Amino acid sequence: MVWTERFAAAKVNLFLHVGPPAADGYHPVCSLMVFADVGDIVRVRDAPAMAFRLDGPFAGALEADPDNLVTRARDGLLAAAVAPRPFELVLEKRLPIAAGLGGGSADAAAALVLLNQRLAGAGLGEERLAAIARTLGADVAACLGSRAVIGEGRGDEVRPAPPMPALDAVLVNPRAPSATGAVYRAFDALATGAGADSPELPAAFASTAEVVALLDRTRNDLETAAIALQPAIAEVLAALATAPETLFSRMSGSGATCFALAAGPAAARSLAARLAAAHPGWWIQPCRFGGEAPS
Repeated sequence: MVWTERFAAAKVNLFLHVGPPAADGYHPVCSLMVFADVGDIVRVRDAPAMAFRLDGPFAGALEADPDNLVTRARDGLLAAAVAPRPFELVLEKRLPIAAGLGGGSADAAAALVLLNQRLAGAGLGEERLAAIARTLGADVAACLGSRAVIGEGRGDEVRPAPPMPALDAVLVNPRAPSATGAVYRAFDALATGAGADSPELPAAFASTAEVVALLDRTRNDLETAAIALQPAIAEVLAALATAPETLFSRMSGSGATCFALAAGPAAARSLAARLAAAHPGWWIQPCRFGGEAPS
């Protein structure tokens, strides 16, 4: 039986502006989200009976919880569509857990698209697929296309970001989880946010330097709260900020992963190699934002 697979790209928040919680408890946000050429893999093939399996270097962190976003995406799609023939679904977990990379959201989005393709003529249209995505989490809708977007509202109101060049970068996680809920509670307690304001954006970014110029006048409002809960994030940011290859660095999402933009792929590889030698316990990946997904 032949596998069909879909790449679930890591999502990176280049900026993340957060407002105080609304009456419904949700925080309004404004964020520029891009997608990397590193991520997880979701696979499916025909099987005698429905099955789900975890694989990959970070699978162990999910094995205790059978109710993950991939199985919820599967069940949501099956509830809304004509039941297909039985299949085995596999999530190869390559990204760290609770890392600020939208891994669970990207996995759920990949599962929705991959399983919807199996339905052939009985598959759901884009609007219905997006509606299911929004029930699974704020970032899932943004991850359906894995294209740069501006996320507003709860993060699920998405519109295309201005065109930009591919950005060479390094992702660094200290292998320390940073739980989104706890970070938002700490953020509320600190009351340090400046609001979910939307910065003025150009019609298009002509260069990496123009992207850096925008990022220099934006923020990640969760960074202070995340560092208070997980001080290792500050160590990562310090290592990135002082590196000669770094054009710009910041924490992504609610942490603990941080990113550095570099002038090109050689600079990104150089930075990643030096960091790996100095911090062998960290998860470090040179990558490209906006590049093609690996085959």
